Amino acid sequence: MSVFTEQQKLTILEDLVAINSVNENEIEVAEYLKKLFAEYGIDSTIVPVTETRVNLVAEIGSGSPVFGISGHMDVVSPGDVSNWSTDPFVLTEKDGKLYGRGANDMKSGLAALAIAMIELKESNSLTKGSVRFMATTGEEVGGAGSKKLYEEGYMDDIDALIVAEPSQDVIVYSHKGSLNFKVTSKGQEAHSAMPHLGYNAIDPLAEFITRVNAEVRDPSRSNETLGELIMNCTIVQGGQQVNSIPEVAAAEFNVRTIPEYDTEEVIAKFNEIAEEINKQKDAKIHVEVTMALPSVFTDGKSELVEIAQDLGEKYFGEKPGTIGSPGVTDGSNFLRSKGDEFPFMMFGPGLTKMAHKIDEYVHKDVYLKFIDLYKEMILAFNQ
Repeated sequence: MSVFTEQQKLTILEDLVAINSVNENEIEVAEYLKKLFAEYGIDSTIVPVTETRVNLVAEIGSGSPVFGISGHMDVVSPGDVSNWSTDPFVLTEKDGKLYGRGANDMKSGLAALAIAMIELKESNSLTKGSVRFMATTGEEVGGAGSKKLYEEGYMDDIDALIVAEPSQDVIVYSHKGSLNFKVTSKGQEAHSAMPHLGYNAIDPLAEFITRVNAEVRDPSRSNETLGELIMNCTIVQGGQQVNSIPEVAAAEFNVRTIPEYDTEEVIAKFNEIAEEINKQKDAKIHVEVTMALPSVFTDGKSELVEIAQDLGEKYFGEKPGTIGSPGVTDGSNFLRSKGDEFPFMMFGPGLTKMAHKIDEYVHKDVYLKFIDLYKEMILAFNQ
């Protein structure tokens, strides 16, 4: 049973894209969805994360199994809007594609989940178990929303989870973690002609970067699905002018972790190297962890994945493959206490390669088909 017309489904996505939720302002998205759910008798709860950022949780059905469905409400900046062929905050249809910031990543997935849940409720077709909808804040930077929901126990009784990230052509069942570091070196300024009167903050930082590159990377340690740990120093800053000894220098690192070489071990290694360098006279290296999201590993052999593959073939003519991903999702927080056999996947309208791009789009027919696909998936799993 379809509650919404095709145009109404498009209007919901249009309304969501129009909300400028660039790394903030998710509360407006949450309030829109809360009002939409209320129109169909579905209670929802706004879960504050900070003074300005919130999650939204809604539920239908009762008892187990509890099927978790999740998408994030924030989007990345459109950048220079003059480079777009359309207004990034106006959903625009051209040649069967729906353009707009978040159309692909991931307001189409968020809208599809919300509509699917409403239609399941209205049709009274969910005769067993529950569906818990979790719209998160801050996924693009740090994952604060999913961390808050995990800490408050919203994942404790969930028996399966789908995150509707753009991945229409493939099912992601595992992904790497992500660690961000800021490493600061403190020295003492002086004239460059008299360096003995100061201490160059760049020198110990350069040694730190060299050692981390050599000692943290380890090609002998690998995950059969996710591959090796990946680490890069991506930002280096130091000095104010060429004839002055710099007082402060800093570097930032991003590390993509694997289960065999995960968050705690990498953090410990960074701190160990800093401590060894700090034994040198005047060296003052400080390591700050600015983000820590663990890797997600499931075996990809769950009934949920099999159901999704069959439905992918039904709706799109080809059975989607399964992969591990170097990217990070809210699954990093949601699955912290789940085992390898937990039914998890990332599967949603849109293409991974379109995420964060200028002229981001989702195919109109794919968005609409995923609404029905999600309904069938939930019913098949909760039967």
